[in-house]
Amino acid sequence: MYMVYWTMIEGDTCTPHEKLFETTDMVAAMQCMEALRKRQRDGEPLRFITMSSEHPDLVGHPGVDVTGPGYDWKKRRR
Repeated sequence: MYMVYWTMIEGDTCTPHEKLFETTDMVAAMQCMEALRKRQRDGEPLRFITMSSEHPDLVGHPGVDVTGPGYDWKKRRR
């Protein structure tokens, strides 16, 4: 799934907005962002236009997981 976020700034008021897109609809999400950026370039008070994604069928949990006692990763040095 994709979520497009943006903020409208009017005076001292910031109003957050969002729009949800299905996992199969990345093109529409990108088109939405481009339309918002065009409105921003045309002078509308839009800021913080961004997109986030989250796959609904993830195998593991998002974020950092705890490693086991046998984990021994080292950065390779020259």
